[in-house]
Amino acid sequence: MVAADKASAALRTRARRLAMQALYQWDLSGSNLSEIEVQFFEDEDFSKADKDYFHELLHEVPARLDEVEAAFSPYLDRPVKELDPVERAVLRMASYELLTRIDIPYKVIINESVNLTKKFGAEQAYKYVNGVLDKTARQLRAVEHPQGQGGSGLLKK
Repeated sequence: MVAADKASAALRTRARRLAMQALYQWDLSGSNLSEIEVQFFEDEDFSKADKDYFHELLHEVPARLDEVEAAFSPYLDRPVKELDPVERAVLRMASYELLTRIDIPYKVIINESVNLTKKFGAEQAYKYVNGVLDKTARQLRAVEHPQGQGGSGLLKK
């Protein structure tokens, strides 16, 4: 990976973290997305974040919520509404990326999601998120995923 790609990946990682927090806030408060976005732009340092990617995630995940949740909900052991809010935000964001951002390898999306869940979620929640996203990726990225639309191998972390 060249230096520019690494820098771009780091900016996107930070954008994901901020977007997950903003989506969490939106989910719990029901606040207007544009108001949340303005608040984040005022309160957070975006010098090390991809501002456009943050905007895309914050607005497109809610806009496509039914499609996004339909992608991962078959792999849940409970209704989406009963998920921990951090897990719900991470799964929504990652599923959106798996559906729409074919330019990002599914392993990167899952790895970033697991890291976010480790940082912000319950102690063992990352294992659950990893399993759900692995199955989601098998379905959505069958060409890219080694198990295609079957198999049972979770990504090792």
